[in-house]
Amino acid sequence: MKMKFLTAAGLVMVMLFSISVFAQDMKPEAGKLYNAGNRLLKTGNYNGAIDNYDKALKINEDFRIYYQRGVALKKSHKYEEAKKSFELSLKNKPDFEAGYNALGGIEFLLKNYDAAVNNFEHVVQTTKNDRVKNKVKRNLALAYTKLGKKAYAAGKTKKALGYLTKAVNNKNYDAAYLILAKLYNELGNWNKSLSAAEKALKYRSKIGKGGPYFYMGVAYKNEGNLAKAKKMFRLARKDASYRKTANYELTLLN
Repeated sequence: MKMKFLTAAGLVMVMLFSISVFAQDMKPEAGKLYNAGNRLLKTGNYNGAIDNYDKALKINEDFRIYYQRGVALKKSHKYEEAKKSFELSLKNKPDFEAGYNALGGIEFLLKNYDAAVNNFEHVVQTTKNDRVKNKVKRNLALAYTKLGKKAYAAGKTKKALGYLTKAVNNKNYDAAYLILAKLYNELGNWNKSLSAAEKALKYRSKIGKGGPYFYMGVAYKNEGNLAKAKKMFRLARKDASYRKTANYELTLLN
């Protein structure tokens, strides 16, 4: 019964920050190439965009050109190259918030979750834009959940709890609550398991209903509330992923 719900698709990789299409403060020829690259990027011609950005960078090593080049490389699934481009963007402008968010996203895609967290945390701690902060907090929740899942799989319960708690403190993330529900059941903390499972249902967006109901059933069973346990297991077995285990629990209770 594997929990498959964490993907990079949930990352907020859209433009959170405004980068002007016009570049009057660049060298004129570099600005023309930069704008041409932006137009090609918008149409999906990523190779053409990268070619224009490369030409522009030979004239003017501007942080915006490196950033847009990184975006084009990311869309081309050239993640290592994109990472280097975002790093160069930040080298040229260390206070560029968009660069940290983009670099965090690339580190996430490369499964460097600690590095992803560091970059997302930098944005959350420094930005004065509440809309940006809230969106990047979602990215933080995803990264912390990945770290929590990894720690849980390695048997590092205390670390897993810490990461998952940080995840839900940043965003009410259903997947993190689901793992917490399972973990708290294993620790014998039935009340916290029930609370986490209820929140997984309340904020459900990607996960199925079976998991939260199943872990609620386990918690109620261990509390001695067999009527509620049966009810939860009956609801859980409607989800194909939990049908077998929920039916097994019901046979034990009948």
